[in-house]
Amino acid sequence: MTGKRLSKRVVDSLRPSDSEYTIWDDALTGFGVRVRPSGAKSYVVVYRAGAGRKAPVRKVTLGSVGKLTPDNARTLARKTMGDVTHGKDPARDRADAREGLTVKELVEKFLTDHVEKKLKAKTIARYRYLLEEWVVPEVGSEKADALTRAAVGRIHNRKSDTEVSANRMLSVVSSMYGYAQRAGLVPEHFNPATKITRYQEENLERFLTSDELARLGDALREAETVGLPWNVDETKPISKHITGRSRKIVYGRLPVAAARLLIFTGCRLREILDCKWEYLDLERGVLFLPRSKKGKRTVILNGPALAVLASLPRMSAYMLPGKDTKKPISDIKRLWRAVLRRAKITSLRRHDLRHTFASVGVGGNMALPIVGKLLGQTQMSSTQRYAHLANDPLRKASQQIAGRISKAMRDHLHVPAKTRAPKRKKRVARG
Repeated sequence: MTGKRLSKRVVDSLRPSDSEYTIWDDALTGFGVRVRPSGAKSYVVVYRAGAGRKAPVRKVTLGSVGKLTPDNARTLARKTMGDVTHGKDPARDRADAREGLTVKELVEKFLTDHVEKKLKAKTIARYRYLLEEWVVPEVGSEKADALTRAAVGRIHNRKSDTEVSANRMLSVVSSMYGYAQRAGLVPEHFNPATKITRYQEENLERFLTSDELARLGDALREAETVGLPWNVDETKPISKHITGRSRKIVYGRLPVAAARLLIFTGCRLREILDCKWEYLDLERGVLFLPRSKKGKRTVILNGPALAVLASLPRMSAYMLPGKDTKKPISDIKRLWRAVLRRAKITSLRRHDLRHTFASVGVGGNMALPIVGKLLGQTQMSSTQRYAHLANDPLRKASQQIAGRISKAMRDHLHVPAKTRAPKRKKRVARG
């Protein structure tokens, strides 16, 4: 069809027809946007693979509208044209890459080219485990562009005893095929991990009550000062030979400080453990974290958190160094188990301290966006989980109604008949 400058306004205005059509850019020959009857739009580039009019015409799909802006797609088109000028055939290269590419080979490319370069160590380990231990043994020899949704569904069904992990496996496979589409390793829109019904996950959020918070604080003080009772596992064969069962263990200042900072800031575990002194701005009372789960993050430090930091010695670049002061504390699991046992608190994860921080804020009538900012959440949907803790309009309405009823019943509920003051008779003036 006739060409025009492909701006965002032009691309957004294109509507589907009964048949597929392409609008070509009038500024870059061979670059256009394809519109299918379904409404799907994709940026494409067309070129001749070789010299002369008899050279075969090739078409390369650059990506779908929405995932690429017109300017991004134009840049990719110019790069593709540049490759053609240097004698390459991008369409043929993509076809060769797809031909014979197995799921196992796709997993290796995904882990090497994307996961290990862009994700954190803990996430890398989880992706690698799910793909290499779950997916590859089942379907590793199948062609990557021929893997069926049924095959992925069977893996999901076989892992029904670990429902959460099974759901995460689907997310990882879906992410892998998203990468494969962008890299041209599988056809566009091909993703065998989509439209598979996931297991319903139980809501694991847990909030500490005021009484539990008090007991947790007492246990942390004991852990740091007089120590917590040493718990011997009587089920282990060596336990009967252990002496000094009544002794107590004093935990170091640093792991206790880490627990307190988690409580007072609502931060994630690694945000606290990996924190360096250079991130601290005492004048402004903030921590500037260069990297967290959602990227850069500014943590507002309150009085209790600043007091904890003021009590720490500066013996390393890290606020909470381990035995090797060049590295941070690896974890606080040992302290955490002992403290919960002493405080008689069950079924509480360290991440639940983050939920507790949010619940206290929302329960105190703080706006959800404010709480979300304090938690470093970039999506409002993440903070919305705490909305039920707020004093919503229904609660206020109920309070008003009950208040009026209580006022109307005051004579009967609050002032017993025998204590009521007798009515004074009106004095009649006599002439």
